[in-house]
Amino acid sequence: MMKSSDKGAIAETAITAVAVELGVFVLRPLQEGRRYDLMFDLDGRRLLRVQCKWGRLNGDIVVVQTGTCRYTPRGYIRTTYSADEVDAIAVYCAALKRCFYLPIRDVAGLSTVHLRLTPARNNQKALIKMAEDYDLATMITRLGAVAQLGERRHGMAEVRGSIPLGSIEESRPEGRLFSFRV
Repeated sequence: MMKSSDKGAIAETAITAVAVELGVFVLRPLQEGRRYDLMFDLDGRRLLRVQCKWGRLNGDIVVVQTGTCRYTPRGYIRTTYSADEVDAIAVYCAALKRCFYLPIRDVAGLSTVHLRLTPARNNQKALIKMAEDYDLATMITRLGAVAQLGERRHGMAEVRGSIPLGSIEESRPEGRLFSFRV
């Protein structure tokens, strides 16, 4: 059985890989103490705080535990996420090899979220969250961080970020990657 810290590391890595492939610049905090695991820099002007979670497949539903429990000097504290702490919860489901992106407005205050892979058998539509509506690639595209297809001189297609390459100036001296003193 995998430890929850292992699942968290796998989820962060998978979510990061998908986001980078989509042209998102992904940042990771150097220190602990915030409620988010990653930041998505969508266009050089917008940063999104993203909490990463592991999604468990249960039949045709991806179950995501969005609530947390931590030990403090006052005992165990159970909490959920709010818009003051994160902008979204990103989910990796290893059984499906898929990532999902849940805007905080859709999941704030919830301790568990169910993403359905198929419609409910009783045709219920109210309060149902369809997994397809929260696909990470689709959500990133809606947010405006779409990777653009470019082409190298030798004809090989490659993906680059949505920020035009001409807007980035080369500032390092030729031949030197780093310049710092200890």
